[in-house]
Order: sequence, then C-alpha cells, then structure tokens
Amino acid sequence: MLQKSPGVFLENAWYAAALSRELNATDMLARKLLNRSVLLYRTRDGEAVAIQDRCPHRFVPLHLGKREGDEVVCPYHGLKFNHQGACTHNPHGNKAIPKAANVTAYTLLERYGFVWIWFGDQPADPTKLPDYSPLDVGHENALAFTYMHTKANYELIIDNVMDLSHVDHLHSEIISTRGQLTPLIPEVRDEAGVISARWEWKQTPGMLIFNQFLPKPDDEARMFVQVNWAAPANIQLTIGATQGNGPLELDATVGQYDLHTVTPETETTTHYWFATRRNHLVEDGAFNQMKIEAMHGAFANEDLPLLEAVESEMAGREFFSMSPVLMSNDIAPVKVRRRLREMIDAQAN
Repeated sequence: MLQKSPGVFLENAWYAAALSRELNATDMLARKLLNRSVLLYRTRDGEAVAIQDRCPHRFVPLHLGKREGDEVVCPYHGLKFNHQGACTHNPHGNKAIPKAANVTAYTLLERYGFVWIWFGDQPADPTKLPDYSPLDVGHENALAFTYMHTKANYELIIDNVMDLSHVDHLHSEIISTRGQLTPLIPEVRDEAGVISARWEWKQTPGMLIFNQFLPKPDDEARMFVQVNWAAPANIQLTIGATQGNGPLELDATVGQYDLHTVTPETETTTHYWFATRRNHLVEDGAFNQMKIEAMHGAFANEDLPLLEAVESEMAGREFFSMSPVLMSNDIAPVKVRRRLREMIDAQAN
C-alpha cells in the first residue's frame, strides 16, 4: 500500500517528520508528508513510530480514532492496527482478518532533536542523513527549535536560504547586514554531495543579534555566514561576528549553528523547521525563548509571505520554464535546483 509521488520528490532520502518533543506515548500526530497521510506517535517504551494515516477499509483517517496501548483503532468500523501496520482485530462476522487489511509502516530515525522519515523503495540508509551533531553539544538553554507551515513549494524555501543577499532588502533591523551582502559574489563550492555558499564582510555595527556580545557593540565587526545544502532539503547555516583578527569560524566568533530543514507536504505546501544553537549566553533560558521567538517572527512575517506570493504567482509552473532572470546571487540556489532534479530523475531509472 505504498503511496507514491513519482518524479515529484526525491524518495530515497530522510525527511524531517516531526520534532522529537512533538511525540509522546498517549497522543497521535497526523501530518501529510510528500503527499502521504502519516500518523506518528510513540509506543509505551518510547519508540517513535509512523504508519499510513488511512484505514484500508473505507479510507477513514486513523488519527480520528483512538489509541489502545500501542495500537490504533479506526473510529468507523473498529479495525485495529499495530505500529508495524498490521491489522490485529476485526470485530465483524467471524472476526477473520482480511489479508489486505494492513497499512504501510514507515522507517524512522531519531537524531538531533528531530524524527526523520524514509519513504523510498530502497532500504532505509542511516548514513544518508547528514551529520548535524553540533546541535547535540552544549547546554540545553542554548538550543531552540521552531516550526512553520508554508503555502509554498519547498524549493522556494531552499532558494531563499541559499541566497542570503535578500537579507539586505527584505529583513528588519535585527538581522540587517547593512547592505553589505548584495555587492558580494559568494564563494560557492560543490564537494562530497554538499553545495555551499559563503559570504565574508564587515559592517558597522555588527548584526544586532550578535553585537551586544562583542567588546565594542557600536563599532565595526567582521562577519561571515556559510550555508551548506545536503539532499534532499537540509540547509545548515553557520554565522558569526568578531572584532578580533582571528579566523572567521564559529569557534572564534560570537555566533550560532543553525539547521533549516523542509519537508514537502504537497507540491505547493511545506513543513519548515528551524533549529539553532548559539555559543554565547548559553545558560539563559529566558534569552533562549526570546531569541527563537524573534527568529521565528523574522521568517514568518518577512520571508514566508513573500515566498507564498511567489508560489501563487507561479501557479504551479516549473521554475525554469518561466525563464527566470539569473544573476550572480543565484549561483548556489540554481546549482541546488539542478542537482535535486538530477537526483529525482535518476530514481526513475
């Protein structure tokens, strides 16, 4: 009963399905992922599980039913399913369970504060999930997560993060780069399956999310940001500021390690998660909450309305078919688009 979206999404890959904290041993979480209806929950021993959220009898979403221990009961006719997707109880007639009475069970992997899901027909491969272990290292109050639902195709979000020159024009004072990114052509690399873009610049004062932690908050700061895309839809972003002469790397600056990961809900809607770990004021829980709320607000109020407007204007048309004007700031996002399309096309062969 494997549901397919052939030629639309990369199938043999890990996608974020939920934050680890979203799942527990009593509730159920229904989510549409890659056009599939998925039901997620934890068993009583804490294992995260996912099954198709559709009863095979009359197609009722199982999340409308109830849990009985580690099993889920359909609310319409009482069929019961375990977390491996097998029907374990039929209350009708002679109680025989039809051979076809099962739902797809999906493979999950829990790492870095996320529950990742595998939809492909190839065996799930944990090595295909990139290493984001820096999110796991440090005080709990220096790590924060947020989620946004977006009415735009997931590749538009990838474009947005791979081309940070838009910060000069779209974002407010809190993450202003003082117009310094637009004139720069980022250093773009394509190595070991990772496409990266890097900017280095100076601004006065430094970006406001960092400048108060520098020796002279109102003076010039050297800054860098590097974004690394890995298939299918993960962008790891490292950003920092310094007023010293050391290297522009996270360990030598006031900065943060971020992960943007997006999962298509449908061709035109997307689940968008953001995780961030900073290297300053690491034990302050109140600051942590304020920081993630501010970052969420910047995305939700500035980026997403614009991307949703683009999605509406594109009206389902393919990006390159619309003959977009390409500029120097498009090098990285165009590379990602083309690489992703190559991978999607290759899976059909």
